[in-house]
Amino acid sequence: MNVLLTGGAGFIGSNLVRLLLLERSDWRVVVLDKLTYAGNAENLADLEGSPRYRFVRGDICNGELVAELCRREGIDAVMHLAAESHVDRSILAPSVFIDTNVRGTQVLLEVAREVGVKRFLHVSTDEVYGSLGATGVFTETTPLDPSSPYSASKASSDLLALAYARTFGLPVVVTRCSNNYGPYQFPEKLIPLMIANALRDRPLPVYGDGLNVRDWIHVEDHARGLLAAFERGEDGQVYNFGASSERTNLEIVKQVLRHLGKPESLVAYVKDRLGHDRRYAIDATKARTKLGWAPRHRFEDALGETVRWYVEHRPWWERIISGEYLRYYERQYGARS
Repeated sequence: MNVLLTGGAGFIGSNLVRLLLLERSDWRVVVLDKLTYAGNAENLADLEGSPRYRFVRGDICNGELVAELCRREGIDAVMHLAAESHVDRSILAPSVFIDTNVRGTQVLLEVAREVGVKRFLHVSTDEVYGSLGATGVFTETTPLDPSSPYSASKASSDLLALAYARTFGLPVVVTRCSNNYGPYQFPEKLIPLMIANALRDRPLPVYGDGLNVRDWIHVEDHARGLLAAFERGEDGQVYNFGASSERTNLEIVKQVLRHLGKPESLVAYVKDRLGHDRRYAIDATKARTKLGWAPRHRFEDALGETVRWYVEHRPWWERIISGEYLRYYERQYGARS
């Protein structure tokens, strides 16, 4: 099996690449990544030289590049993870999210149709469902109700992928997952941002009252779910992944501080995000029953392991927190205190 994996230098992508190479010894993985701010070639540096891995820097919106790569590498299937994914950035600059998440997905789908891939896995997010009240959960039949330019662009790409399945018979599977955490996550997301700030005794910015709720899943559990959907998912179907680990943002921040032995006085409440969804919660029954998948990580234990990873890999994230990211950070949070 020759797999084209887009966005493989990112957080979820790099963890998925490692899982595939570890557990599918007869697979070859070709990573296509543009290496935007959140794509880090260092995440996969130790894989260079492996005959079962190849990295190509390129844009998924470049149809000629994608088509030539698929034909040259004999690609059998596509795992599509490349995306602009941060809500705050989509509020500041929506157009790039439309270009990458919608146009880029359509380019990949069309090339996949032309070369006749055996599977197209389209990786999405629970944010396409919008916001929940105090009760209820997202299922695969929950109507799409995106709140941000990011989630709207992902909902659009989901519908495109499912339309290609229905119209052209492309063997598409769509997955939607709750909030991920774990190693190699870019430090603009909640958990690594709070760890990095706490380690430097800097304020930990918390939106609004901090009581927005997310369902947290370890990235390795998500990666295993993606592999299960890829191998056992039914064409044209959607599968939700979550670990039933709902926590408020404030709970997460305080747990990080406790793990690091830092005071809660570092918490700094800032003006809330525009259109901030209040609560997400996933019903993963379909993935459990149809795919035989279940999360392996207990949140309390895995959060501690995640904190330790960032402590032990401080040079990794310190190299990232510089330049463009710092300018973005100041623009995003500097005026909110």
